[in-house]
Amino acid sequence: MSFLQAIFIAILQGATELFPVSSLGHAVVIPALLGWLINPQDQTFLPFIVMLHFGTMFALLIFFWKDWQALTRGVMGKEGPAIREQSIYVVLLLVIATLPAIIIGSILESFIRGLFSTPEMVSIFLICNGLMLFAAEKLRKKNQNSIIAIADLTPKDALIIGCFQCLAFFPGLSRSGATIVGGVIHKLSYENAARFSFLLALPIIFAATIHQTWKIYKHNIPIENFGTIFIATIVGGVTALISTTLIMKYFHNHEKLALTPFSFYCIALGSISLLIFLI
Repeated sequence: MSFLQAIFIAILQGATELFPVSSLGHAVVIPALLGWLINPQDQTFLPFIVMLHFGTMFALLIFFWKDWQALTRGVMGKEGPAIREQSIYVVLLLVIATLPAIIIGSILESFIRGLFSTPEMVSIFLICNGLMLFAAEKLRKKNQNSIIAIADLTPKDALIIGCFQCLAFFPGLSRSGATIVGGVIHKLSYENAARFSFLLALPIIFAATIHQTWKIYKHNIPIENFGTIFIATIVGGVTALISTTLIMKYFHNHEKLALTPFSFYCIALGSISLLIFLI
């Protein structure tokens, strides 16, 4: 992978990670469509992508700093007993929703991604991602008159949303898309479903980064590649911060048919890509 290719993928990942369109799917399909000789199953590819996610983690931390600060102050009891109880409960929901990805990911992630990370399979999963978003939009209409807050979720709701997050182990299925779908199905607004999804992303990305950093060391990546990875991580993080701002504003202003454009986009990209790969 050349320097320019790495920067392009960093921008692509940062721009698509927080939109419900699968950043990993794009990182596999787009280079393949461009004819780049990048092997998604190469032992250094996934660590590189996860390091880009490290930049995304900082972007999320910056954007949602007030949310995390409010949760921390609440848990410490600085906002009163009622807020403390609610803050502890929200943190508990985040912990519960994180557990499925940790458990399932540690067992099956490498197997799933090794089996399904070919451009053809990723294209199929992009189509599935679009269909998932479209189906969620239909279900959302039934719940639009009974919207709840994040603190009104039950532990069971959080666990199910966490299970939705595990769909992202299949390249082409979006983590943010799956968790947002899980949220809106459980009567969250699009904005709050996205907020819960992005708060949930921080511990997952952090854990994955630590795990993949060891892989980078273990596979003896040439030292000159670390400069490229470092710059790409910064570029990806800045791009992710911009895309986070855009997507949160979008969901705030579009409570109707918010997922529909992304649904059509994924179905179109997946279908066209699959057709090209099979010809």
